[in-house]
Amino acid sequence: MSAAAGTLPRTAIDAKLVALTSSVAVGLGVGLAGFVQNEPAPYELYMVALIGIWALFGLAISRTTAPLLVLWIVYLIGGMISMTQMGDLKDTPLYLAVTAFLALTAVFVAAIVEKRTGLLRPIFIGWTLAACLTGLLGILGYFGAFPGAERFTLYDRAAGAFKDPNVFGPFLVLPAVWLLHGLVTGRLMKMPVQAAGLLILSFAIFLSFSRGAWGLYALSALTVCAAVFLNSSSNKLRLRILVMALIGMGVIALAVMVALQIPQVATLFETRAQLVQDYDGARLGRFARYGLGFALAMEHPLGIGPLVFGTIFGEDTHNIWLKALMDYGWLGFAAYVSLLVFTVAAGFRILFRQRVWQPFLLCAWVVFVGHILLGTVIDMDHWRHFYLLMGIIWGCVGLEARHQASGSAASPANSIAPRNYALALPGPSN
Repeated sequence: MSAAAGTLPRTAIDAKLVALTSSVAVGLGVGLAGFVQNEPAPYELYMVALIGIWALFGLAISRTTAPLLVLWIVYLIGGMISMTQMGDLKDTPLYLAVTAFLALTAVFVAAIVEKRTGLLRPIFIGWTLAACLTGLLGILGYFGAFPGAERFTLYDRAAGAFKDPNVFGPFLVLPAVWLLHGLVTGRLMKMPVQAAGLLILSFAIFLSFSRGAWGLYALSALTVCAAVFLNSSSNKLRLRILVMALIGMGVIALAVMVALQIPQVATLFETRAQLVQDYDGARLGRFARYGLGFALAMEHPLGIGPLVFGTIFGEDTHNIWLKALMDYGWLGFAAYVSLLVFTVAAGFRILFRQRVWQPFLLCAWVVFVGHILLGTVIDMDHWRHFYLLMGIIWGCVGLEARHQASGSAASPANSIAPRNYALALPGPSN
């Protein structure tokens, strides 16, 4: 080690230490997003410090990332204008401050990924490790495996280190999909670790009894497998994808069948599996509030103020489009729609290009689109991982812009060599 270090210039050693430190710091920050039981959570405190320190040493916003920042600023301006329609501000300033912070995390992730492709790997590793840990907490809590385990459940549903099972379940989907991608494309020697992680996450998603998480997981897994299958020119790889997908579905189905033999699981599953719950189709249920809310938006183009909708109707909007209209007005709504459309379109445009970051983009993009669909029936404006997904996609878009501008692949120092896709920890591989 010392002999090797002696052959390297001091600047090269320092650069490697900085790269390693920054990778660990980013991975840890992303991992903390999986532990949110109180606010402010460790994630907020840590990310504020990390972004601040990074800014001191040079956090650049490129022309590619600038639209992301501008659209979030316009969105927040809409919220501040909407706030003027309130007679009592209550906790609204804090609410908008949280939105601003989360928007900043999306811009931060986009900016650092664009500059250093190598940060994608620690982001996904940190997310996966956190998901497996919080998933285990949810599973153990659901079955009361230790004293105080009920802290990791809510309404007899696994919640892990989250306050809400409906956030816990979707948080686990990206790591699960990434592990699945690794299973169908990676090295055989990695499969036992990947399969173990995938089983943990799949079981935890099931025990969250979140219909949205179930649908998001199923849609994302099928889409990623289909995308890899269609994008492959190797018949051998296509056969492997089919075989592994069938085996994976069989194992998951078997695990679910075993779980359903437990009476408390079967009873709750029967209830949660119904497409429309009582609180959805009631006279002033979720679906009825959608119509009332959109009608109200026509009368109040400036919005009615953040969080006011719930005080009027007794429940929040449970819809990202209605949330934008009510809390951020027409101006915020236009910015939010533009933001989602641009993110989806820009990511899709480069989705199937053969780049070293393509597996990361594919998984993030598919899960992001699934979250948009999920957002039509649930509030997710303060879901931390949704902003991380957006940042990953915009970061990859920035990488592609740099790649096109240079006319060649990113330099080895700032890229992930294909051989590194197969990790000691689970991850996709060429």
